Amino acid sequence: MEILQPPGWARPRGYANGIAASGRMVCVSGMIGWDGQGVFHTDDFAGQVRQALLNIVAVLAEADARPEHIVRMTWYVVDKNEYVGAYKEIGRAYREIIGAHYPAMTAVQVAALVEERAKVEIEVTAMVP
Repeated sequence: MEILQPPGWARPRGYANGIAASGRMVCVSGMIGWDGQGVFHTDDFAGQVRQALLNIVAVLAEADARPEHIVRMTWYVVDKNEYVGAYKEIGRAYREIIGAHYPAMTAVQVAALVEERAKVEIEVTAMVP
């Protein structure tokens, strides 16, 4: 996996501008903050992020993939201000579950998610060497 960082560009914080990778592609559907049985345990934004990240790692494991194989993440958030306000807690959960691996990322505010209680949905593409 190669991090793509054009010369002279400021290094982004918490993500990469681009990633080049080869291997077996693993695509993970958008994961939300409920558990494997479809039960929400919190309405806290950072708590839902934590659960969504745990769900991603569980799905990746089914393909013998690990968090460091993630090349792209897309985050869909219902409330941009709630997302920004939870940066510190999100960062802690991210480092604990994903580690110090920062793939290409996009975060988008959306009007709503299909599941009424969901505050965030995260989809992932991974490349397993």
